[in-house]
Amino acid sequence: MGKKIITIGEIMMRMNTPEHLRFSQADTYHVTYGGAEANVAISLAQFGLETSHVTAFPDNDLGTKASSYLRQNGLDTQFVYFREGRMGLYFLENGSMQRASRIIYDRFDSAFANFDGNEIDWDLVFEGASWFHWTGITPAISQKAADLLLKALKVASSKGLTISADINYRRNLWQYGKGPLDIMPELIRYSHVIVAGSSDFENCMDIKVNDWADACFQAKSDFPNIRYITKTKRESISASHNRLKGILWNGKEVLKSKTYEITHIVDRVGGGDAFIAGLIYGLLHTDDQVALEFATAASVLKHSIPGDANLVKVEEVFDLVHDKNVGKLLR
Repeated sequence: MGKKIITIGEIMMRMNTPEHLRFSQADTYHVTYGGAEANVAISLAQFGLETSHVTAFPDNDLGTKASSYLRQNGLDTQFVYFREGRMGLYFLENGSMQRASRIIYDRFDSAFANFDGNEIDWDLVFEGASWFHWTGITPAISQKAADLLLKALKVASSKGLTISADINYRRNLWQYGKGPLDIMPELIRYSHVIVAGSSDFENCMDIKVNDWADACFQAKSDFPNIRYITKTKRESISASHNRLKGILWNGKEVLKSKTYEITHIVDRVGGGDAFIAGLIYGLLHTDDQVALEFATAASVLKHSIPGDANLVKVEEVFDLVHDKNVGKLLR
């Protein structure tokens, strides 16, 4: 089996204020696109892996542009579908110093939220693939999105793919009459690698344990397919200065990466997606500790790049892991 990666999820149009203007000051916005799962796929494409994203866009010029954005960043778009409906939006105000960043979502009733995917040939989607990644955002959007994801997980599991999930509990998204404990446990049962913090354990897995490592062992007991659980630990000194390290439970012990001082942050959106993309790449190519160091360094580098996607190469990430060429002018 190859190392093709499949992701699924909504992509939104991102509109952020120029520089560090507040929403109340802005009269123009910079437009790009982003979505947690596609961000992961783009990172992996930059690392040289074959990636394909499953989604639905509105059948208009905005959908066409969003699909073009995916192709420009290395993704296979043969499983992008165009439907009646609207593009989900989110608005970003980048904070600075002690002023926090802010996001406003406008994603209700999007083309993806209403997409049932009945025409998808899942055997074709997963042909030649070895890994499938999803997040807890998708089943929170709508019942149709949750059902679509469950179909995909059943096929991916039957074909022996490794399945990863960023649980990503978002309280405000669950608005269609179901709660995460109604939906998430069945989806998590198919998954081998999960990103989960204390809130995710409690709200999506009904695990209420104070110690994170204890929660990991409990999760493994409740969800036997789990092999790895991971998270990042972030300390926010200000909007422009964070400390970050990665943590990985591998079924036996808790591993920790070195801690990075991230100063003069350009854009922290997508940092978690960069982390799990780095971990996926690392687990496919190296041992657990190196995979964790690679994932954390990838996330750190994302903070230097505007937009949702982490546009860095494998060599750049390993350079940071090994403190090589950090901040230098390369020519």
